[in-house]
Amino acid sequence: MKKLLSILTILLILSCNNSNTSKENFQYERVKEDNVSAQNNSVSNNIILNSNDQMKFDKRIIRVKANEIVTLTLNHNGKFPAISMGHNFVLIKKDVDIDDYALRAVSARDNDYIPEGGDEIAYTKMLGGGESDTITFDAPEPGTYTFICSFPGHYQLMMGEFIVL
Repeated sequence: MKKLLSILTILLILSCNNSNTSKENFQYERVKEDNVSAQNNSVSNNIILNSNDQMKFDKRIIRVKANEIVTLTLNHNGKFPAISMGHNFVLIKKDVDIDDYALRAVSARDNDYIPEGGDEIAYTKMLGGGESDTITFDAPEPGTYTFICSFPGHYQLMMGEFIVL
């Protein structure tokens, strides 16, 4: 038992060696979540929005021109089915409380988590991994709107600004 204790003590001492030769030159680098800065300056009424199994949209800001038709394609690039990791795009009208909307959406399972009340400007169907949906709608009046995924629990991570210029 004394030999085992001695060996463990020696290993502990050796592993705590403060020599600079044993240290690795490791640095943390800040990784950009997405290429938001490049996307923020572009204005297009033909939008491709991607979503994934990590509950993220690839765009946090979408800019469109007013008084034009918007075509938006939502892709779910993940693998999980809609029942467990469904995603949609919901463009909410101005002055709608997003938290209240999301709370009401939880009860609207039979309607792809789109609650009654007509608080949406446009929305896609609920998608599972590998699926896509394209919608066409008139751009609303100039201003900043919010878009979300209305699947329960997703909206806080899957939310962005829809800016009409």
